[in-house]
Amino acid sequence: MNGTKAEIATIVDNLSKGDLDPNTEVTLGAPFVYLEFTKNLAQEKGLATVSVAAQNSSAKKNGAFTGDTSVLMLKDIGINWVILGHSERRSVFQESDATISEKIGLALAEGLKVIACIGETKDQRVANQTNDVIGNQMAAMKGNISDWSRVVIAYEPVWAIGTGLVATPEQAQDAHAFLRKWLTDNVSADVSAATRILYGGSVTGANCQELAKKPDIDGFLVGGASLKPEFVQIVNSRK
Repeated sequence: MNGTKAEIATIVDNLSKGDLDPNTEVTLGAPFVYLEFTKNLAQEKGLATVSVAAQNSSAKKNGAFTGDTSVLMLKDIGINWVILGHSERRSVFQESDATISEKIGLALAEGLKVIACIGETKDQRVANQTNDVIGNQMAAMKGNISDWSRVVIAYEPVWAIGTGLVATPEQAQDAHAFLRKWLTDNVSADVSAATRILYGGSVTGANCQELAKKPDIDGFLVGGASLKPEFVQIVNSRK
């Protein structure tokens, strides 16, 4: 919940001047009121590899849910991506695994692509429960995922979001490798190989290259650093 038109224009302008890696897909998760503005601005700037995502959507298509936003509305304004299950939706807004799974199912049924977020808290990490937690979160989603080719998984350790703490490259790789194996064991080897798994949690220009070297880290879910010029450096971390 950050940004103004002027600030978004600066971000898009920085990207347009950033000589972005053509092999890296960029998706901007703008606030609802700025989605169409951001999409149109990116198109005007000729950013062919940049798309726009909503930060959340409703589990219902329409109806008496004042203040909520439907995937049908997102489609109507040309938004093809939605971020679901972000740790703040889980912790602050108390969204359950079941609710998040329902949202994912509806978004996929309506043709959207989903960035599905999972991750453990600090207490769960200390208790060595990371794999159990993220495995259970994946299992809760699985029943509603009709097309894995339109799903990107984002592993975001809750203890590393906005705290300045970052999982070491080894910690992040371990979690990503577990998720890759989970997909092999519970979906298929082909889906495991094809699914992109992002790391999210205080990613910056200073740490992105080391993280990007890990074999199972396919990209990043970027928070605060996406509001800064260093976002270009993160986009180009594998260039």
